[in-house]
Amino acid sequence: MWYNKKMADTLLSRNIVVQYFSWYFFDQPLAILKGWKNLLLFNLNFFSIPVLLKSFFSPWRKYQVSYGRGFDAPRYLEAFLSNLIFRFLGMILRIILIFLGLFLEVLIFFLGAILFLLWLISPFLLIFGLMLGFKFLVF
Repeated sequence: MWYNKKMADTLLSRNIVVQYFSWYFFDQPLAILKGWKNLLLFNLNFFSIPVLLKSFFSPWRKYQVSYGRGFDAPRYLEAFLSNLIFRFLGMILRIILIFLGLFLEVLIFFLGAILFLLWLISPFLLIFGLMLGFKFLVF
């Protein structure tokens, strides 16, 4: 034969059709998966869900009323109730942020899966649509 294996591989690697399919079905899906993973991690970090879970019972924005020196019952009760309200407010706001973050995380997951599958099947849908169009054109 006048050609060898290395020469055949070189010719195939320079073929634009082979390069297109290699890009479309191998390179680009990896990039899509990498971007999808980055979006999921960004959402977790943006809403700080692990931090919100760790500080679930902490007061909101570290608001805290001092008890003062000595024992003054009304002042002590006022500080205790104020601190309790700040903790309750922090818990409610953290619950809202955690649920919002988890909802968006699930939404990003499902939209990413749909877009990834659409990317993979779109060439087949294009070919199917062209075949269907020619079928209606002929008849």
